[in-house]
This record gives sequence, C-alpha cells and structure tokens, in this order.
Amino acid sequence: MPSPTRSAIRPAARTAPFTESVIREMSRVATAEGAVNLAQGFPDFAAPAAMKAAAKRAIDADINQYAVTWGAPDLRQAIATRTSAYNRVPTDADAHVTVCCGATEAMVSTMMAVVDPGDEVVVFEPFYENYGPDCTLCGATPRFVRLSGPDWTFDEAELRAAFGPRTKAIIVNTPHNPTGKVFTREELELIAALCCEHDALAITDEIYEYILYDGAEHLSIASLEGMAERTVTISGLSKTWSATGWRIGWCLAPEHLTGAIRKVHDFLTVGAPAPLQAAAAEALAFDDSYFDELRAGYTERRDVLVAALADCGFDVVPPLGAYYVMAGIGAHAKAGEDDTAFALRLARAGGVATVPGSSFFSDPRDGHGIVRFCFAKQLSTLERAAVILRERLA
Repeated sequence: MPSPTRSAIRPAARTAPFTESVIREMSRVATAEGAVNLAQGFPDFAAPAAMKAAAKRAIDADINQYAVTWGAPDLRQAIATRTSAYNRVPTDADAHVTVCCGATEAMVSTMMAVVDPGDEVVVFEPFYENYGPDCTLCGATPRFVRLSGPDWTFDEAELRAAFGPRTKAIIVNTPHNPTGKVFTREELELIAALCCEHDALAITDEIYEYILYDGAEHLSIASLEGMAERTVTISGLSKTWSATGWRIGWCLAPEHLTGAIRKVHDFLTVGAPAPLQAAAAEALAFDDSYFDELRAGYTERRDVLVAALADCGFDVVPPLGAYYVMAGIGAHAKAGEDDTAFALRLARAGGVATVPGSSFFSDPRDGHGIVRFCFAKQLSTLERAAVILRERLA
C-alpha cells in the first residue's frame, strides 16, 4: 500500500489574523498551576436561588424541545419590559428582540447580519478580545480609537477621523471590559452625532449594565434622539445573574434589521436552551432589591481587590463599572519581561492568574505594561489572592 501523505488542506485564511482566546487560555493555566483564577470573567459563587429553582421547574415540566428560534415568547416579553423601563428604549418583543446563545453569539450574529466585506467598523481599544475576530469573520476592517488611562477617555479628533465613507458601524461597550469605564452622556452624544452624520450603526455591548459604582449611571445610546433606528443593543444573563454557563443573551434591533439578525442566528445556533430561557424570564422580573444587593456586593469586592493591588505597588484606578481592574505592573516586571511573561510567572505554582494586557490591543506592545484582574469572586477568594500577591510582590 502507498504510504500515507500529509494533507495539503489548510485552514481558511480568515482564521489566520487572530489567535485563540488569551482569556480562556489563562483560565487553563490557572487550573494547571493551581492558581487563584482572577483571569476569566465568571463568578465563583452561586447564581440566584430563585432563578435556579425556575430552571428546575422548567426541566421537570418537560420544557426540553426547541423554543421559537429567536426566543421563547415569555422571555422576549420579559426582555422588552425590562429594557423599556431600565434602558428607556421602547421595545417590542416581536419586532425587536432576538434571544441568542449568549451575548457573544448576539454580537457575531449582528455583525454578520449587517456588515459586508470591505466595510469598516470603529472599535475602541483596549477592547474585549472577541471584537477583532468578529470583524475579521465578516470581512470588515476595524478602525481603532484609543481609550487613554487613567480615566480611559478618547480624543474627539481621533474618533472623528475614524469615521469615513466606508464606516458601517461602531462597537460601544459600556460599562467597558477590560477597563471598567462607563461612557458618559457627552461621549455617547458625540458618538450618536457621528453615527447620524455618517449613516452608521451603533452596536452596543451592555452586558455589565447593572454593575456600577460610585454613583455612575448606565445610559443606552439607543435612548438618545435619533438612535433607536440605528442601534443594536446587546446584553444577557451571564454577568448580572451570575450564570455565564447558561448562554442566554439577546439583542434588540430596529425592525428593519431584526429579520436579518434572526436568520444568521438561526443558522448559527438554532436557539438558546429552552428550559433556561423559561428561568431567565423569571429572573428578569426580579425587583430592585436584587440589583441593589448586586451593586453593593460588587462594590465590596472591588474595594478589597483594588486595596490589595495598591498595597502591592500596582498602578491601579478603581473602575466605575463591570468587574475588572486594569493594573500597571510597573517595577514588578523583571528585565525584559512583558505582560505575558509576567502573567505566567504570577500564576505559576499556586499563584494568581490574570489576563495579559496585550490581548486587548491591536498592537500587543501597547498592553505590555498592563494586566487585567477579575473580581467576580467570593470575598474569601479575593482575600486569598491578596495574601498570595503580598507574599510574592509586596
């Protein structure tokens, strides 16, 4: 028999520009090294008991088959009700809401439904690492606009220059991962004006919309004048309801775009888990006390971690939203050591796992002095991490 030959089949060229997720890789490192995982953004505490009980009831009631592809009616109505009240965006469950397998799928379904090859998409950086590959997968060119610390503001002239005749959309993530920035009304009004001027779409990732600190307020750009018809608003269950593994997300789009998004979603995933959709509908109806307790709990966690990092000599500014801290590693880096090498050293042999800052920038060199810590953890987890950090670095 002839000897087997190596196949010449190569992966699709579209996959070449991006790597595997650095965030998920650092979680794997944490597991292998026995490190405290402050890398990936998921809680290590329980989801709400009432929501879990609702999921159990749904399973016991044999809600086991496909829901409506774009979302069970009771969940879409719950999303519409909450969005209309909290986000001040009038929302119709049938015309505007599509339920997806997490906000991540909602984003890529939206991008593939509205962005054509050759279009440009404005992206603020540092950015959540999925946005670059999302642009690549739909054939778009990202135009990056820098958010500069310590308050993570952007330069108006730079933003204006990023918009042009090929601009199809801008991605706005507020509260922002990885910096914890909450975009102000003035910033969002400028973005809205540029969208109107260039007939561009705002695609907003608002997954952390309820996790806010120090009096910061969340504002949905779709609520601004003239923006409801040119905004797709994305959110989900994962962060606010501490259920990242349930994969329940949604997008709210103007009616003339909803059909296209639903078609892409249908052929990507068919639909989100039916019994978990039933439970999510109940969770969205929680009263204000749930969200007040959520903010109070995260404020305490934030303050514990920020204090520990400051004590250890990291350059750190408390975030106004989400549950991450960007920290300058400064003198902690050894000679010739970049953010990735530092992060791997810090995680080694039962240390603390973080995310290298380079994974959030188009030019990795721009993040070489930064790492991201996640504080969506039990206080005991954060206190244990603080002890390890002080032992190794202080």
